[in-house]
Amino acid sequence: MIRNWFDALFSWREKHIKEKHFILIISFLVGIATAMTAILLKSMIHFIQHILTERMDVTNANYLYLVYPIIGILLSGLFVKYIVKDDIGHGVTKILYAISQRKSRIKRHNTWSSLVASSITIGLGGSVGAEAPIVLTGAAIGSNLGSLFKMEQKTLMLLVGCGAAGAIAGIFKAPIAGLLFTIEVLMLDLTMTSVLPLLISSVTAATVSYVFTGQEAMFKFTQMEAFVIGRIPYVLMLGVVCGLASLYFTRTTIWFESIFRKLKTFRKKFVFGAVVLSVLIFLLPPLYGEGYDTIGSLLGHQYNQLLDGSLFYDMKSSSMGVIIFMLLIILLKVFATSATNGGGGCGGIFAPSLFLGSIVGFTFSYASNYLGIFSHLPEENFALMGMAGMMAGVMHAPLTAVFLIAELTGGFDLFLPLMIVSISSYITILSFERHSLYSIRLAQKGELLTHHKDKAVLTLLNLNTVIETDLIEVKPEMMLGDVVKAIAKSKRNVFPVTDQRGILRGVVLLDDIRNIMFRPELYERFNVKKFMVSPPAKLNINQPMEKIMQIFDDTKAWNLPVIDNEDKYIGFVSKSKIFNAYRDILVENFSEG
Repeated sequence: MIRNWFDALFSWREKHIKEKHFILIISFLVGIATAMTAILLKSMIHFIQHILTERMDVTNANYLYLVYPIIGILLSGLFVKYIVKDDIGHGVTKILYAISQRKSRIKRHNTWSSLVASSITIGLGGSVGAEAPIVLTGAAIGSNLGSLFKMEQKTLMLLVGCGAAGAIAGIFKAPIAGLLFTIEVLMLDLTMTSVLPLLISSVTAATVSYVFTGQEAMFKFTQMEAFVIGRIPYVLMLGVVCGLASLYFTRTTIWFESIFRKLKTFRKKFVFGAVVLSVLIFLLPPLYGEGYDTIGSLLGHQYNQLLDGSLFYDMKSSSMGVIIFMLLIILLKVFATSATNGGGGCGGIFAPSLFLGSIVGFTFSYASNYLGIFSHLPEENFALMGMAGMMAGVMHAPLTAVFLIAELTGGFDLFLPLMIVSISSYITILSFERHSLYSIRLAQKGELLTHHKDKAVLTLLNLNTVIETDLIEVKPEMMLGDVVKAIAKSKRNVFPVTDQRGILRGVVLLDDIRNIMFRPELYERFNVKKFMVSPPAKLNINQPMEKIMQIFDDTKAWNLPVIDNEDKYIGFVSKSKIFNAYRDILVENFSEG
């Protein structure tokens, strides 16, 4: 009944609503859905946190801090392992992978699984953010809604971007940041056909959030001191510090994640992650949860309360004690975040980036003021700028950082220093690391879609779709007469030579034997071993297409064999077939129409 109704609706839509108009309608629906999902996630997290922490005080809270995060990552890990039965970590990386594989199809369970897992993880004190899970959820909503209406591949990619933009706009009430996030982080190119749907999703999501949660900025920030042009050098220095801190965060995250990958069982990962996380939160309570309360305290110049419930409680009145405490948070936050995800939790690095940025900016100005290095630097302003600098460095998204921080706090009066610190941080980390923490995993595998159109098309190309398997194989022991019979049946001028195990031993080229193939007296004198040659190169089935094209250019070959990891022959790839596939993808995915 429902299916018949939907088929009728689908047919009516095709007849009465143009495709480009229907995309705008879907982008509007995506904006509403992602905003409601973002509001639901925030409400679930805050509800759990309120239930667990409403009676905490500075004298006994630490004991509960020790237990809650362990329970959180355990419940989340069990939920993922036994109910979802799929990996839902690294949400933004999964979106990038879906786009890079030319499918833009995200599994249906991602519309709700990340919502449940992240609310449990963060609500119970996991040291991660809710933004990456909600971005994955939004992208999944866009992808599945587009699939439901049988939208083409290019449109699906756009709707994935709409979902991500709506998610960011909805959870932060920041429509411009949502749009820029899709461009910078997800690396979708803006065209006349894509900008309007992305804007509609972002603005719709932000509007829905305003309706249900009020018009106040997410963080209350009052600029106590106007920005002075003479402080630009210090802002540039803060950007360099944020860039270096971002590099530390990125490299340490990748390294610590590799340790968890070596732990093969869920039990080992959980125990290791639980111990690391609980100990760190016990020592440094601000590492508990998303860290947005800490950001609010720093922007409100109430930094002393961050030491409550910690071993540094007696040092609240000591400036050096505050500096040491903040430096420890900067060094150890990355381990708390990685331990949360590695131990079974679900969360992202969006909130940790903002959290660390505020700490870095505050510590930079606080230490400078205490030591008398520079003239007085307003700590609230620098905490705000540090958030932009850290986000620009970790995510390689300076524009997103500038507009997000301005929209989050209402700090538009600091627009110039926000731009300066973001650009400075981005240039600094770019000198050491080409890719963001989101994309570095895919870049290492050659699966990253970028703004570079040639590289983007090569990334979208799938080697399996251009392999030719109609070539006749010959064996090393075959005589010339048998090869001539094979030539008579073949339309090709190259013949792969494989042994009994299917291992590629060489190739026979028609041009090489043309002078003897018409001499019957030689048919039983020469076998394939005598006249086969080695190919200019062998392509591995797992090599990225960019590397394959480089091999073609280096060897000047027009056809090359493809093998697997055990050197077994799979087929041949011709440069002409790659060019044809390249042209098709270019027209399908990057045309303006």
